[in-house]
Amino acid sequence: MGINKKLNQEKEKIKMYNFQYVNPKQLSSAKKELIQIIQSVQNEVRQCFTFQYCFVGSVKRDMVTYDVKANKGFDFDVDIHVNDDDSRYSAKEIKTKIRLALNKIIHRYGYDDAEDSTRVITIKVKDKKNSKILHSCDFAIVNDYTDDDGNERQEYIHFNKKQKSYSWNEQPRGFYLLDEKTDWIKDCGFWQDVKDLYLYKKNHNNDPHKHSRSIYAETIHEICQRYGYYDSYYKK
Repeated sequence: MGINKKLNQEKEKIKMYNFQYVNPKQLSSAKKELIQIIQSVQNEVRQCFTFQYCFVGSVKRDMVTYDVKANKGFDFDVDIHVNDDDSRYSAKEIKTKIRLALNKIIHRYGYDDAEDSTRVITIKVKDKKNSKILHSCDFAIVNDYTDDDGNERQEYIHFNKKQKSYSWNEQPRGFYLLDEKTDWIKDCGFWQDVKDLYLYKKNHNNDPHKHSRSIYAETIHEICQRYGYYDSYYKK
């Protein structure tokens, strides 16, 4: 293969995506609709258990992106915190009840059936005529608790597709340092660097299995390396 042809192929890979930040005003209508859906799900499952919710990820950080040349639209991340601290319902029952409750409600808002994946439940609004996803939302079902050493911890419902089983799994170690690193970056005035690098990484990501949360964590790690967070962290 000629050098020029190879370089052109590499350039095409780089131009594969064209992510831009979504104007916050564009998100308002979809977010309000999602809140209505979530509140309806709360009412639907209330006789079994109750839950609280919060928007997390890119929405919380005002870093929602979309690829103007692709068909995936933008997405939301929501954590569902089950309130009742008892063993009446298994991880499978909780996730299944929430997924089925979603399916009772979301069709009237134009969403397809909810999809059950390893960490989340996903709902999508599609423009079927143009084969395009307008926007989507991932729901993670989580539980916050304090361990025996007094540390605040979080677990989530994990779906093992091969074994068709559900279980509460501990969040990975990096999850607990992410907020601390983010606060440090903001306090030091490096947040624009995060936004620039995050967008760059989104546009140069060639791994279809790598989600926005992972790219964000990588971005935070690199900015921390660049500006000396780890030097100050290990001196504590």
